[in-house]
Amino acid sequence: MNRKLLGACTALALFAVVGALPAPASSEPRPGLTRALPLGAVDLTETRSTRTLQPGVTLTRIVRGADALALAWTIEVSIPGGAASPDPDAPPSALKDRASADELAADARADGFDARVEEVTTPAVADYAGGTLGWRVRVGRFDSQSAGTAERTRLKGAGYTGSVVYTGWDGNPDDRGPWRIDVLTIDPDRFRGRLTASYGPDLENRERTSELAAAAGATAAVNAGFFVLDPSAGAPGDPAGVGVYDGRLLSEPVNGRPGLVIRDSGRHSEVARLTWKGRVVSREASLPLDGVDRVPGLIRNCGGTADDTPTSLPLHDVTCTDHDELVAFTPDYGRRTPQGDGLEAVLDSRGRVLELRSPRGGPLPADGGSVQATGTRVTELAALAQVGRPLRIEGTLRDGSGRRVSPSPVTSILNGGPELVRDGRLHVTPATDGMVQPGNASFYYGWMHKRNPRTLAGVDAAGRTVLVTADGRSTQALGLSIPESAAVCRALGLRDAVNLDGGGSTTMVVDGGVINAPSDATGERPVGDALLILPDRR
Repeated sequence: MNRKLLGACTALALFAVVGALPAPASSEPRPGLTRALPLGAVDLTETRSTRTLQPGVTLTRIVRGADALALAWTIEVSIPGGAASPDPDAPPSALKDRASADELAADARADGFDARVEEVTTPAVADYAGGTLGWRVRVGRFDSQSAGTAERTRLKGAGYTGSVVYTGWDGNPDDRGPWRIDVLTIDPDRFRGRLTASYGPDLENRERTSELAAAAGATAAVNAGFFVLDPSAGAPGDPAGVGVYDGRLLSEPVNGRPGLVIRDSGRHSEVARLTWKGRVVSREASLPLDGVDRVPGLIRNCGGTADDTPTSLPLHDVTCTDHDELVAFTPDYGRRTPQGDGLEAVLDSRGRVLELRSPRGGPLPADGGSVQATGTRVTELAALAQVGRPLRIEGTLRDGSGRRVSPSPVTSILNGGPELVRDGRLHVTPATDGMVQPGNASFYYGWMHKRNPRTLAGVDAAGRTVLVTADGRSTQALGLSIPESAAVCRALGLRDAVNLDGGGSTTMVVDGGVINAPSDATGERPVGDALLILPDRR
């Protein structure tokens, strides 16, 4: 298991700038990195620099529209439910119906502010029709963030709430950039190192991507899957979806969502939709499991069992609940299993029940495990587990075609979503993967439609694993919407691609240094797991 290495990382020298690439002559994707990115106008300057990090691994930096003129800043005002709103008591949000937006803008203008109403439309994707998401209210246009902040202070004094935003983050297709994108390509024909995932010393805590890379001596690394961030949603750092490390499933899938499957250190990579069924088995009977290595009752991103509330379907950035759960634990979870009401059967390294403890929670034996029960599942576990008798934990992963997925010790699987590219075609799936939330168009607006930092991954027609980071949330790098992310992956020649965790999590490390610009004000964000490129140590 990789251990966290404390200390500062060395900085990486800046890339050299190379000549502009021509605009694409065809809409058909070509493998490799020769096609200009479909971002902004076709006449934008695009520079690329590529270097080899180790045999079979290249790093390419793409900067598009570096000479773009600065755009305006503005204030996006939070819209409460107005008198004509379908739900006048709904909490304030970025987008609302036209009547509520008009009402708020009229009030702001009456109070002396330069308010306007803007319709927000979004493009159609594979499983979502797009169209009008709603209307937003904005105040003023400013040459600098500081000028916008000063006006926001005046707005706040008048009783309004909102945030200062750069209009380049809106996702307008005619913007001229700039965009900054870094691409790691792993060629299985020449790569002799390892491509593997790491979650650090334990699942229940977070580490920076640079720390995970340093601990393993990685040549390069990117942040990976979604994870629990808020302690009220579980253990911070715990994967919020499938997590397979060294062939061991330590986090169950969000049912049916895609994962990045890395077999044989990237020699056989793919994007697959995954489901899981687990059970705990005694000599006489068995019980279905709800999960693996997570706090019972809290299902981040949902997609669990039929009795979960409010849904058993994927629902991104939502924590579903279930008071009646059976969750298996390994020592990888942390120093102690979660504490609370219920029952825990503690198992030794051979799967025999050492003790039944209630309330649940505590240390586990080395190479042992446990099963925790809450609510109505307590009685079921008590009837199944007997001290001194064996219990066996079983689980089966299946792909979207129902085929069994049997990870080997050199398999890593990382959670993600939505899908971006399938079989070389744009295939963006927000509805299937829980990013379309009924009654909450503002979530789709902020998460899918607007530009953000992104981490993307996939495999190209030549079987190469490709890892991509796009900086964002600055005036020097606009970021990507999810549809733009898919278009970029296709232009890079990816046959199949998936979105990984982005935003403030987006990080790329090369030779010990963070080479992108993480967007959190505090710098590099600790994350749940990372994908590491290790050197050949033969």
